[in-house]
Amino acid sequence: MEDLASPALKPGEVRLRIEAALTCGTDLKVFKRGYHAKMIVPPAVFGHELSGIISEVQSPKSKVQKQKWKIGERVVVANSAPCGECFFCKNNQENLCDDLLFLNGAYAESIVVPARLVQKNLLRLRPETTFRDAALTEPLACVVQGIEDLKLRAGQKILILGAGPIGLMFVALAKNLGCEVSVAGRGASRLEAAKKLGATQVIDIGDGKNLVEKIRAESKTRFDAVIEAVGKPEIWEAAVQLVRKGGAINFFGGCPSGTSVSFDTQLIHYSNLTLLASFHHTPRTIRRALEFIEAGVIRAADFVDGECALSDLPELFKSMAAGNRAIKTFVRVRD
Repeated sequence: MEDLASPALKPGEVRLRIEAALTCGTDLKVFKRGYHAKMIVPPAVFGHELSGIISEVQSPKSKVQKQKWKIGERVVVANSAPCGECFFCKNNQENLCDDLLFLNGAYAESIVVPARLVQKNLLRLRPETTFRDAALTEPLACVVQGIEDLKLRAGQKILILGAGPIGLMFVALAKNLGCEVSVAGRGASRLEAAKKLGATQVIDIGDGKNLVEKIRAESKTRFDAVIEAVGKPEIWEAAVQLVRKGGAINFFGGCPSGTSVSFDTQLIHYSNLTLLASFHHTPRTIRRALEFIEAGVIRAADFVDGECALSDLPELFKSMAAGNRAIKTFVRVRD
């Protein structure tokens, strides 16, 4: 933990007083691995799921862009913004932008939001929307991206591998869509949360050995779609064996750098499988995620099951790295 000077705002930037910051599995991966392929290069400030109140604004340099934000407004901000100019942005794939600008530093009392994020991914909250709920917007937007990439529809049988925060968000959105949802994971509290969110079947994978056989024995079905929300090569490989002919797999969980997987080419070809992977979010899915939150489909009460003071954050991450089973922890940035 360090005390840092608050930088002066540049044109078009705003400063937020952080009211809610949440832990994320991505931050834990960076904490353990020391790197992230896209989002952050340590040493750096951490945390990217946040909401708060605007405490300072700086007018844009261009007179054409009028500053529409005011001190005191309640907002949520995404952790990135696309450039809007590259090939991918112009082809509605802003999540693959060649110049994604990332924002980190939610584990603090305040944060400066760059002008591009202010323009593209800073959103006002309804008066009744709590800061804790709003702070779920960014991870939920990634899940919205995954649901839409899979083209899920009502009545499909879905298997979600992993009962962490992302897996549980997939449960809630797939159930809201009208899917029949099964979850395979570990941790009694997480599996119970999956049931509460609408999973019709939960499978405790125990030590993870003989995963495919265990899931087949308990589910007695092949699934229309399988979502891998763990980020381990062996789980990626298992996912392909659990989907029906003509089904689809979303490799949502990011695996460690340098890892590889091995698939049965005959199975993939003759079963006509669709293999895809979803990464990040877009300005549209950020807005869609906030809509789900403000409609009550996703609530912090179902995902945030811990709380700690900002000063205790180093110890919290050590416990997370050691395998504590909390879903998400609310980081109290001021007493």
